Amino acid sequence: MDINQNLILLRGLPGAGKTSFAHLISEQGKYPVFSVDDYFTDLKGNYNFNFKENFLAYRWCVENTEKAILDKHQKIIVHNTFTMDWEMEPYFLLAQKHHCAIYVMTMENYNAYKNIHGVTKEQIMKMAEKYKVKLF
Repeated sequence: MDINQNLILLRGLPGAGKTSFAHLISEQGKYPVFSVDDYFTDLKGNYNFNFKENFLAYRWCVENTEKAILDKHQKIIVHNTFTMDWEMEPYFLLAQKHHCAIYVMTMENYNAYKNIHGVTKEQIMKMAEKYKVKLF
């Protein structure tokens, strides 16, 4: 590998600021940013989630991440809820396969359950119950 590549995973519950922070550290689009939500967002910015296609969205996100790695981007950012370890596993495998450094950043939600996708407080609380953070 001729350049140092970094894969950055941003995880957190809806409304934690993952999307905003991802775009901030992408340095105005210099580095690619991916999310499962992107799959459900049209060119006009309208978000239309379809649970039946969720598995396609996950695959799309992983495939685009690998393409960015192969394109030799120095920094690749992926922002998803990643509430369960299995959701991050494909990215760990990509980092290992392509000899990238991988970083996982957990973002806390200080926005009183507000989020752009209309996820309810009850849904967020259910997600929080499954959420695991590894401190060591």
